[in-house]
Amino acid sequence: MRASDIMRTSFATVRPEAPLLEALHLLLETNQRGLPVLDHGGVLVGIIAEGDFLHRRELGVDYPEGFWLEWLLGRQEGEVARERTRGLKVEEVMSHRPVCVDENATIDAVVKEMDMHQISQVLALRNGQVVGIVGRVQMLTALESCLRNPGQGTR
Repeated sequence: MRASDIMRTSFATVRPEAPLLEALHLLLETNQRGLPVLDHGGVLVGIIAEGDFLHRRELGVDYPEGFWLEWLLGRQEGEVARERTRGLKVEEVMSHRPVCVDENATIDAVVKEMDMHQISQVLALRNGQVVGIVGRVQMLTALESCLRNPGQGTR
């Protein structure tokens, strides 16, 4: 089985100059774990994932333990941090070196990349262009299909 057999081929992307709030809304609306970040020419320049929104010490947006919910709900103690975060752009928070595999990579190779980098998804590329996302959900769906229909493949 290959990445192309199970990858998600319909997915949202975001531009590096987009406001962070726009990326957060896209993640929630599309039920994606991460968004490929593409420049105006469609070139992959990064990825912004769920984890990029949490505990950003390097940006001066670090929340004390137990404070995150209060910050989201708008308590006064978080006012400065919340305003600073609202002004951030995707490019300031995204991972600049997304983990990618070729669309023809084996599922074993995909799992190894995910384990090595401790991530839950990878981007699938064809000739350097993002054509899919392979994550744990896609792998579990393929596994379920194989278990329900032995010998019939994943599709």
